[in-house]
Amino acid sequence: MRDKGGGMRKFPISRVRALVFAALIFAAPQAGAQGVEATTAAGDKVLLHPNGRWEYVDQKKAEQARAVAQQYPENQGCPPGSQGGLFGVGRCIMPGDKDYNRGSLNPNRR
Repeated sequence: MRDKGGGMRKFPISRVRALVFAALIFAAPQAGAQGVEATTAAGDKVLLHPNGRWEYVDQKKAEQARAVAQQYPENQGCPPGSQGGLFGVGRCIMPGDKDYNRGSLNPNRR
């Protein structure tokens, strides 16, 4: 940056510190994004993810756990005929629900 006289203007130290601090805060969540390896009470090695989920490190046990998890209805996704649940995110709206085919919420378009 140049001041009005053509010379270089110095950044105040507090502004530089604030920029460094902001960069560190935004970079910190990426540092541990891989997860932490841990051992259960039964002696199984698991990988703990930052979002609270976990999985077995052993691929054979991981496949068995996925097969068991797929038996539960909450892991099946939205049933046919429902609305919502785009890419597995959001709720499933079943026919008969007041929000099913509600159309636009804009009163000028109703």
